[in-house]
Amino acid sequence: MKQIMAILIIGLLVGVAGCIGSSSSSSSVQSAKEKGQSVQVIKLGALLDLSGPLASDGKKIQNALKLAQEDINAYFQKKGEPFEVQILFEDTRTDPKVALEKLQTLDAQGAKIIIGPTSSGELKNMKSYVNAHKLIVISEASTAPPKFIGFAKPEDKKYVFRFVPTDFFQSKAIAAELESKGIKGVVIIYRGDAWGKGLHDATVEKIKGSIEIAEDISYPSNPEPTDWSPYISKAEQGVESLLSKYSPEQVAVWVVGFDEIATLLSQVSDDSPLLKVKWFGSDGDVLSDKIVEEAGDKASKVVLYSTQFYAQSEEGKKFIQRYKEKFGIEPSEYALIAYDAAWVAALAEAEVLKEKGSFDADLVAQKIKEILPKYSSGELGVSSVTGKIELDEWNDRASGDYAIWGIVDGKWKLLGIWKSSTGKVEWSS
Repeated sequence: MKQIMAILIIGLLVGVAGCIGSSSSSSSVQSAKEKGQSVQVIKLGALLDLSGPLASDGKKIQNALKLAQEDINAYFQKKGEPFEVQILFEDTRTDPKVALEKLQTLDAQGAKIIIGPTSSGELKNMKSYVNAHKLIVISEASTAPPKFIGFAKPEDKKYVFRFVPTDFFQSKAIAAELESKGIKGVVIIYRGDAWGKGLHDATVEKIKGSIEIAEDISYPSNPEPTDWSPYISKAEQGVESLLSKYSPEQVAVWVVGFDEIATLLSQVSDDSPLLKVKWFGSDGDVLSDKIVEEAGDKASKVVLYSTQFYAQSEEGKKFIQRYKEKFGIEPSEYALIAYDAAWVAALAEAEVLKEKGSFDADLVAQKIKEILPKYSSGELGVSSVTGKIELDEWNDRASGDYAIWGIVDGKWKLLGIWKSSTGKVEWSS
């Protein structure tokens, strides 16, 4: 009888253990709290524009980082790791001066790894502080070539990572789409900061000799113009000059800016020659809610073909669906990149804390490079939402394709993809 009872008890215990192991709300690995371990908080900072000219992007990125915090903490708990991630958000308004102040605030609060900033002008103003205080920065959207943000050699940029390619690649995509659309003459209007000048110079280098540039107009970035009439007048003169030589289908306006393009477009008169030609944009304006809301009719007339880095894995497609269900909007590619950045940052700092017991920027920088291929391949039990992430010698993403979006009937629509492997645009229709 005792033997039978013992068998029954063992069977019951095995059955209970099996239920626990298969439960979706529990883990076969005890959490750190269940083990009685003290949980160490990893504070990540996030420098985002939540109220300025890149607020459309900033809010989407913030949403993605909130999901990242939730997912990373669930991962640590499942693995029984004694860590918890907290992401601290600061609004920079895309102002380089404010970005530096907010960086110092995050540093004082104990956040030693920063996701962001979104713009290259902000990053340029932060770099000296980052190097002096040995912080780690992983930007999801800064794309200016290194020299435009003040880095002369790769070793100077060892603490600054960018999980997006530089405008060396985007300029190729923009040049290719202009060529694909048969553009012979262009008027350029660009934001005169580190990002705007970097993208401008890289693209002009690729189109000069094949496309006539009638006007090349720079405008201030801090603050942006409120009265665009002088810039509009000059651009109109340039377009009229080009229309005396080419058909409207062969003339374009290329504008390099952020949400302020909404104000620019809204101030263009209905009978302006600027609305008789197509406009091309960039990653600075792509998917901007403000442009659609404030200048949707005019933007639909000119299409505003706009490029954005494009890389989505199968895991990324699932994430996009989850994001849309939760927030009711489409995430930007930069939101996806920020999600990946948060994962890599948290995993790297956790490894350093386990090995050394305290933050070490040089060791974190090393761990980021070691973790990236494992994270990208899914080896760690979680997969990158933007596919394989490889870095060049400057710690910038090494390559990538670009999606081309445009405004059709008052809504952003994916119109094509520029393939880095071929250098050509594949239009959807």
